[in-house]
Amino acid sequence: QVQLVESGGGLVQAGDSLRLSCATSGRTFSINNIYNVGWFRQAPGKAREFVAGLGWITSSTYYAGSVKGRFAISRDNANDMVYLQMNGLKPEDTAVYYCAASRTRTSDLRQYKYWGQGTQVTVSS
Repeated sequence: QVQLVESGGGLVQAGDSLRLSCATSGRTFSINNIYNVGWFRQAPGKAREFVAGLGWITSSTYYAGSVKGRFAISRDNANDMVYLQMNGLKPEDTAVYYCAASRTRTSDLRQYKYWGQGTQVTVSS
């Protein structure tokens, strides 16, 4: 079983930075149970969308066009943590952000089996 817990959300002003954390537990990243990790977000009244992904074997990263160059996904193997560094935040980045795990390197949320509970990010103008 895989458990994911997000933290680090909050209220910031446009242009500010914020770092979200995703604590992983369970057999998330054991050698026989390799997962890729993604960050998604869902704004009020909108569908959940892909933000960033991290391939666990190669550590390759991939991003949605709307955040490329501003956001960065990374991991800390020693502490089983995955991060989303968000710079140059805009009001349109306001959403609940979710950490999720998938067996495949993909931006398709349907391929992500495990999800955290989400953390709210609000960016004021």
